[in-house]
This record gives sequence, structure tokens and C-alpha cells, in this order.
Amino acid sequence: MNVSLTPELERFVQSKVESGLYNNASEVIREGLRLLKEQDGIRLKWREQIERGWLQAQAGQLIEGPKTM
Repeated sequence: MNVSLTPELERFVQSKVESGLYNNASEVIREGLRLLKEQDGIRLKWREQIERGWLQAQAGQLIEGPKTM
């Protein structure tokens, strides 16, 4: 697999390697992809909850919320 990065992203990856937190660019990219995968899972659960709530509201399955002034 070949991946092209913008110069800005290349500098960012290189700075992470130079910081000593990562041994090489591949480790930085893998960590970024792991975090993206985690975020995608969170977004999917969030969307499922919204969809479930929307369907419940359409079915009239509502609960009383706090009163605001």
C-alpha cells in the first residue's frame, strides 16, 4: 500500500517520530488509524441511539423532560 500525505501531515508524522513516542512513521499512521476506527465505532453507536430515539418519538413513546424557563 502506498499513501500520499500533504507536506503538513508529513511534518506532523515526522515530529511524532522525533518526539521519541514512536519508532517510525508506520507506528504513527497505525495509531492514527486505530483512533479513527475507534471514533467510527463511537459515531455509529451515537447514530443508532439517535435513530432509536427518533423512532420512539414518532411512535409517541416520549417521557417528560425537565421544565425550563
